[in-house]
Amino acid sequence: MPPGMRTAAWRPRVEGIQEVLHARLLGHSYPMHTHDSWTLLLVDDGVVRYDLDRGSHGAPSNLVTVLPPHIPHNGTPATARGLRKRVLYLDTALLGEELIGRAADRPGIDDPGLRRRVHRLHTALTLPHEDLEAESRLALIVEHVRARLGRAPEARPGGGDVLAHRLRDLLHARVREGVTLGEAAALLHAHPTHLVRAFTREFGMPPHRYLVSARVDLARRLLLDGRPPHEVATAAGFYDQPHLTRHFKRVLGVSPGRYTAGRRSTSRTGR
Repeated sequence: MPPGMRTAAWRPRVEGIQEVLHARLLGHSYPMHTHDSWTLLLVDDGVVRYDLDRGSHGAPSNLVTVLPPHIPHNGTPATARGLRKRVLYLDTALLGEELIGRAADRPGIDDPGLRRRVHRLHTALTLPHEDLEAESRLALIVEHVRARLGRAPEARPGGGDVLAHRLRDLLHARVREGVTLGEAAALLHAHPTHLVRAFTREFGMPPHRYLVSARVDLARRLLLDGRPPHEVATAAGFYDQPHLTRHFKRVLGVSPGRYTAGRRSTSRTGR
């Protein structure tokens, strides 16, 4: 790898995301090339200059840059310090080919809320075993980008409250094994984005956070029953003990071990 260049790329277990790329570039320019996917670009440090569909553009750190599939583009750091970027490559079907022309005309989206959402999705994608959170965040990002490019997703009228409660019941029924957003949408016959919005509106948190909360609640009860943390982790639906500990501390402020350190035995010695 050339000096000053660092790259991390992986394919997450999230339907719709082909690849995630985090890169630090110094002294490297991309020649004209194309992708068969939609590209969502965040520049965290520096600025990139690029040509797209016979137009010249810049991608500073405040924008979310949406590059459409099949349209040639290049990329060059515009400052001597290079650039640091994060990229999502999304399946073409997520945004649809009908929006390619609009994205080619206006690839840069100046929207702090959207940028925060994409940043949080990247964070979720770096954490193990947070697929439902990533799927939920992706669904809302796709909806937001569609709206900014001129087409909102098809919304099903009414039924939001009932749908939210049905999803809550499903999450409780599947608290240990979990459920993907795609599976939930298919089981409940709902659009994934509509499902996330209805649930969040009804319960004040997105489905992935609700599921984690339910798992932490179950883990707490199992710990108080005297079961060891490594056993509780899998019994409550977490991948392993570190996965349990991270979420347990986030929700309750202490580790599982500290939580049960003062646990009193309920057994009584007979006289």
